[in-house]
Amino acid sequence: MIALTSTRLNSTSPLLNPNLSFSSLIFSSNSSLSFNSSPATSPSKLRIQCAATKPAKSPAAEEEWKIKREVLLEKRVRSVDVKEALRLQKENNFVILDVRPEAEFKEGHPPGAINVQIYRLIKEWTAWDIARRAAFAFFGIFSGTEENPEFLKTVESKLDKDSKIIVACTSGGTMRPSQNLPEGKQSRSLIAAYLLVLNGYTNVFHLDGGLYTWFKEGLPAVSEE
Repeated sequence: MIALTSTRLNSTSPLLNPNLSFSSLIFSSNSSLSFNSSPATSPSKLRIQCAATKPAKSPAAEEEWKIKREVLLEKRVRSVDVKEALRLQKENNFVILDVRPEAEFKEGHPPGAINVQIYRLIKEWTAWDIARRAAFAFFGIFSGTEENPEFLKTVESKLDKDSKIIVACTSGGTMRPSQNLPEGKQSRSLIAAYLLVLNGYTNVFHLDGGLYTWFKEGLPAVSEE
């Protein structure tokens, strides 16, 4: 669990810094959230407390990624660069599984790619979901996301377990160790690949560099806008 406390709203606060943008926050379904303010706290301060079972940067989360990475390596999930991915798609009937949000997919994706978002916009309006929306809105994010509980079911409706799949997201992440990232770097596509191999998919590859690199290299892309 984590707690963020005593955030001061002043000219140097990142919350008021126009040059700082926040990426989407992700809540797991069994998290809890609370906002507390103290009467003794001055008007220039705001106290936030957040408790979650899957905090983004906690030691526990890092340990979870280490476990995922070990499974991916054990299952021989291989990373391929964007040009090799295009060749495999054209010559060997590989399918690119784009796990980005649907809106991003519609803006642009490789021809023939299939979209199954691993995270989705918060849909329900329970008290917990309203609280999560409020938390996102506090940081200026009005399109908060949550884990997509239909991810595997949807993939299974589109792709057989022996399908040859290249999983792609925006950044790609990496399993390769480096000096700054001794365990590589987790990403949506690597999380999706992990879920697929755990559930019986045997030909799972990962797009190294992500779709950002695909578009940057000028490889074929289509949109649905």
